[in-house]
Amino acid sequence: MDVDVGSKTATARLGTDEHPLVHPVTHERIVFRRRARDTDGQLLEMSLYLGASGFIAAPHVHPFQEERFEISGGPAIFRIDKQERRYEPGETVVVPAGIPHVWWNASDQEITTLIQFRPALQTETFFETFFGLARDGKVGKNGLPNPLQMMVLARAYNREMQLPGRRQRLLYPLAAMLAPIGRAVGYQARYDRYSGPSDPALERKLQAP
Repeated sequence: MDVDVGSKTATARLGTDEHPLVHPVTHERIVFRRRARDTDGQLLEMSLYLGASGFIAAPHVHPFQEERFEISGGPAIFRIDKQERRYEPGETVVVPAGIPHVWWNASDQEITTLIQFRPALQTETFFETFFGLARDGKVGKNGLPNPLQMMVLARAYNREMQLPGRRQRLLYPLAAMLAPIGRAVGYQARYDRYSGPSDPALERKLQAP
């Protein structure tokens, strides 16, 4: 089983205009504008660029975070709590904590969104890891990593990302059982190659209730 993501730490911080996070399957690019360390954990702000026919890999919930989108470029289709609507450039979308949502690009124009998460939690590291795996070809056609890697991520980032409703109730005990197996064979929730050296003090602050 190949779980190696490389031994070298990234020489340039990913998530910048010069080195964006790129997901080649879902056609997403992320540039962080204000990171958790810049806001004392109160806010993560990022530009997410969604290419033609781009999509978010799965419907999800942020159980403890509000997510706010400012739409520009092309129109975006959102499904929020079973309600589907097209949002035009110039409009703002606010998704309260705990509300299932997903969105996609049904046009041939790139969508530009300014996204804010309040509070930041460890969402930044989740995206670095998720997009890093995608960049390295470690995701399937649905844009998701293999099941054991997914169990490790689901367990580690349970406060940041969950599946909606019944799916999460099934996933939670499964992740509790399989994540230790995933870690034992080498899968991690965080890789220095994608996120740089760890900052234990900041990580403890972002984990705090």
